[in-house]
Amino acid sequence: MSALWILLIVVSIAGGFVALTYNTLIARKNQIDYAQGAIDALLKKRFDLIPNLVATVKEYATHERELLEKVTELRSRIGQARSDDERLGLEGQMSGLLGRLLVQLEAYPDLKANQNFLQLQAALNEIEEQISAARRAFNAAVVEFNNAIEMFPSNLVAGWMGLKRRRVFEVDEAEATAPNVSGLFGN
Repeated sequence: MSALWILLIVVSIAGGFVALTYNTLIARKNQIDYAQGAIDALLKKRFDLIPNLVATVKEYATHERELLEKVTELRSRIGQARSDDERLGLEGQMSGLLGRLLVQLEAYPDLKANQNFLQLQAALNEIEEQISAARRAFNAAVVEFNNAIEMFPSNLVAGWMGLKRRRVFEVDEAEATAPNVSGLFGN
């Protein structure tokens, strides 16, 4: 009879471990989905602001037409992205382009005095900061999840569940470097 009790205790402990690990992995997976949803909401907000920014800037910044066309074209490509990885990559490119555009537009005193542009610029700056914070939260959730599915013994349950590593959001090297402001204006 004592062997049966020992077997029941071992099975109970193993079952408890599997249930606890399963629930932890699901919570971490859901945390990633939640963080990605927050990023998506902010990117949609930015996506909706871009046409207003482009229309306002077109009146003043004829020299930046090529950059404005790139922003418009990239906005279109983001809407047609086929995967989250592709969309995240394009959104990273958009962040870089918008940063370059705003730096270049500082040379236009009439534009800087335009109330509509100032409101759009402030809204875009605020959204970019929120996107940056949401990306940090997303990356933290992905790192926690990846650690959980790769570390023993939870990797056994993760393998049984079919969970795979998730990619963190990374910025391209070109976008990670600060723009050469004097080079943008030919000085």
